[in-house]
Amino acid sequence: MSSSPMKVVLAYSGGLDTSIILKWLQVTYDAEVVTFTADLGQGEELEPARKKAELLGIREIFIEDLREEFVRDYVFPMFRANTVYEGQYLLGTAIARPLIAKRQIEIAAAVGADAVCHGATGKGNDQVRFELGYYALNPDIKVIAPWREWDLTSRTRLIEFAEQHQIPIPKDKRGEAPFSVDANLLHTSSEGKALEDPWAAAEEFVYSRTDNPVSAPDEPEFIDIDFEKGDAVAINGTAMSPATLLTALNDHGRRHGIGRLDLLENRFVGMKSRGIYETPGGTILLAAHRGIESITLDKGAMHLKDEIMPKYAELIYNGFWFSPEREMLQALIDTSQDCVCGTVRVRLYKGSAQVVGRKSPMSLYSMAHVTFEEDSVYDQRDAEGFIKLNALRLQLLKQRGRVQEPPSYE
Repeated sequence: MSSSPMKVVLAYSGGLDTSIILKWLQVTYDAEVVTFTADLGQGEELEPARKKAELLGIREIFIEDLREEFVRDYVFPMFRANTVYEGQYLLGTAIARPLIAKRQIEIAAAVGADAVCHGATGKGNDQVRFELGYYALNPDIKVIAPWREWDLTSRTRLIEFAEQHQIPIPKDKRGEAPFSVDANLLHTSSEGKALEDPWAAAEEFVYSRTDNPVSAPDEPEFIDIDFEKGDAVAINGTAMSPATLLTALNDHGRRHGIGRLDLLENRFVGMKSRGIYETPGGTILLAAHRGIESITLDKGAMHLKDEIMPKYAELIYNGFWFSPEREMLQALIDTSQDCVCGTVRVRLYKGSAQVVGRKSPMSLYSMAHVTFEEDSVYDQRDAEGFIKLNALRLQLLKQRGRVQEPPSYE
């Protein structure tokens, strides 16, 4: 076909599905495929992806360690807003997609590709997240979404295609997978198949990132987390890079079974889905960040952040990371973090991360004002006028209710 792209950058994991997509691009579009594999801390060896790509005849292979950029430029900005979607989800999958999309577009420009391709299905959120990122960064890019185009509509047909084209098939892929897994340095998500019944509790084998809270240590662990301008910079006095720090928090969280979530969420495309999420380090980080904000952030600023956070979370969940409204909200959030510095002490114990101490050189907490002992800085009589002014409209409303009959305008 004359409109077929000649060179495509594929987001490539090295797994069966993206290997099939790679060959399908070659067969269907007669395209030269460039593979891009991002190390976002998913905990898997990535060199096998290179070997599989080479086996399929790929000459340009990009495998990049993006862990520091991921945490520094995506995870940390999101956590400055205390971001949770629908009150619970820490957006571990959603926050990874804009970085992958950005690098695909950059690689496409570098190698002269005229198209990009992802392996997200036509039912999920990721197709939207990837493609909104692509178009925001290159409005003219061609996007190929195989799951919306091909006729490989069953696992059986995928396996047949793989066998026809000599694509290696792991033995456990010949049957139905019990569930699908996506992972990065922030979280692990599991969904589908055995997890689709929202009434059936997830089996323990589903959890790969956290130990069972029931069997976690019987003694709590206390850690101190230092913050500068809203970002965590050290644990127990040891300075760390963003990715190193999140890795360390994940280790602490794993031991204590912290960060498990069984969520039935509303996808952007309209359906509800059930996911099992594990975000051990992120759960600790969220608690600690709210803890340091509690002592350094003004009431008005804190409450405004809490009001805009659901909108900010929805923008990330729906794939609008590169939108002007997300960037505007980020500027507001980042301004609020100038004085968010100090140390938070967190108690880790059997699935919970509880703030038990906080201190800061920029503290707004005044013991002189809140003490129950005698003080010389607060005149309690001032509260009377404050209360009366706030009660005035309530009094007027009640007085109006005493009118026996409404006035007549005849």
